[in-house]
Amino acid sequence: MRIFVTGATGFVGTPTVKELISAGHKVLGMARSDEGSKSLAALGADIHRGSLQDLDSLCKGAAASDAVIHLGFVHDFSKFQENCQIDKRAIEALGSALAGSGRPLLVTAGVGGLGAPGQVTTEDYVIPPDFPLPRVSEQTALALVSKGVNASVMRLPQVHNTIKQGLVTYLIALARQKGVSAYVGEGRNRWAAAHVLDVAHLYRLALEKHEAGAKYHAVAEEGVAMRDIAEAIGRGLKVPVVSLSPEQAQAHFGWLSVFASHDLAASSAKTRKELGWSPTGPGLIYDLERMNYFAEASVSASGQ
Repeated sequence: MRIFVTGATGFVGTPTVKELISAGHKVLGMARSDEGSKSLAALGADIHRGSLQDLDSLCKGAAASDAVIHLGFVHDFSKFQENCQIDKRAIEALGSALAGSGRPLLVTAGVGGLGAPGQVTTEDYVIPPDFPLPRVSEQTALALVSKGVNASVMRLPQVHNTIKQGLVTYLIALARQKGVSAYVGEGRNRWAAAHVLDVAHLYRLALEKHEAGAKYHAVAEEGVAMRDIAEAIGRGLKVPVVSLSPEQAQAHFGWLSVFASHDLAASSAKTRKELGWSPTGPGLIYDLERMNYFAEASVSASGQ
């Protein structure tokens, strides 16, 4: 298949492009810059210049392909609500180019905020109409199914290697800035996780065995305790590890407080059974123990 990939130069996008090409697929990767174009060309991908805000470019990329993987998202949390709307419009544009064609659209979402406290979220969970988070990637994608779009959703946990770890990357930056690595209360709330190479492999499987309306969980570890995460960060940065009260958490974590005390645990039992996915990569704590905490820290502003 010829697959159009948004966010192709991002943290998850790059290994996904490699995975697709190694399996014999052709990739049309979206790039915003000359640097991104060069990196994609080096992987063997064809280049499609554009951005998530350029809806015409998105439609042209989708129209020229047999399938689409939407991985792009602008990760600037100071403009989170605005960026969620950019994402929504991008998904709708991709859907409009694919409607009635039967060509798959695989949209990236997340497991964050889906489960109640102490609950492990499964693939069967349906997001309610009054869901409070402004990112509506999943809802937008699944609404397209009734409009003749062969759409499905990939829910991501904390995706990691020794360079980046999803929201944990921001926890590391915060601990570096404040001189302490913190968790809330007893730190028993858990975050699901998966190694980035396992996630890239799952994107390929989900595309090849695609089912309209499906929700897949890229979860290798059902839940890693926040205290364990904070302690690994503390050891890496050589800073104290502290417990904060819920009242202290807002001031310390800022926007991250929405997640820092919550369970983001999820199961992938159904995904593994349906797609034959067996993650083999290292766990989150393993990668946190082996990363270089004193290298130049950088958090991508765009892409997954």
